[in-house]
Amino acid sequence: MATMNEARLDMYDDGSYSIDPQNVEGDITVGPMRQNTNIEGPEFNTLDEPIRDTILRDVRAVGMKFFLVLYPKEKKSLLKEWDLWGPLVLCTFMAMILQGSTESVNSKDGGPEFAEVFVIVWIGSMVVTLNSKLLGSNISFFQSVCVLGYCLLPTAIALLLCRIILMATQNNYLFVIRFIISMTGFGWATYASTAFLGDSQPEGRKGLAVYPIFLFYFVISWLVISHTT
Repeated sequence: MATMNEARLDMYDDGSYSIDPQNVEGDITVGPMRQNTNIEGPEFNTLDEPIRDTILRDVRAVGMKFFLVLYPKEKKSLLKEWDLWGPLVLCTFMAMILQGSTESVNSKDGGPEFAEVFVIVWIGSMVVTLNSKLLGSNISFFQSVCVLGYCLLPTAIALLLCRIILMATQNNYLFVIRFIISMTGFGWATYASTAFLGDSQPEGRKGLAVYPIFLFYFVISWLVISHTT
């Protein structure tokens, strides 16, 4: 080893290097060399992106959460980044279909008004979440509301199918079909929500947390099956 006066150092793409001993006087100390390959680009700022890209990114995120509800394999994926866009869309969609008929003052539709559906969905999900938190749930309030809202998707699909069936002349056979569709949506919504929220409850209290969820989706499914116009 020695000091280097003048030397030519050639570095190759694989990180190795060679030294030309020409014009080298004395000892040369050659130590390990580090090649910095971490090239940092400019920071990504969502304020600089077009509005179209922002909207498309949010729509894709909502769509992915809907898929997770229909296929609840990844239990923690829906809880990573909560949002209320999906629940708001589903609640508005169901309220528009379930609202009472305003064509006639003497209408005997009996369907709930638009605001009543909103109250049932949002207040109901908040009560279920509050019960879950009192039992010792380890997820946040808004995470629970997000899951309960997104898991309305099977019930909303059942409502849409029942609405299509109601376009035909009704009979007992069609009522049975609507009943089966409504109960399927109810069962899937309950299963999906408990799959996401079940692990957040302490052992021995899961039953107390699942029962209000069961009642919540049962009431909404009852609105679906009782809607006849």
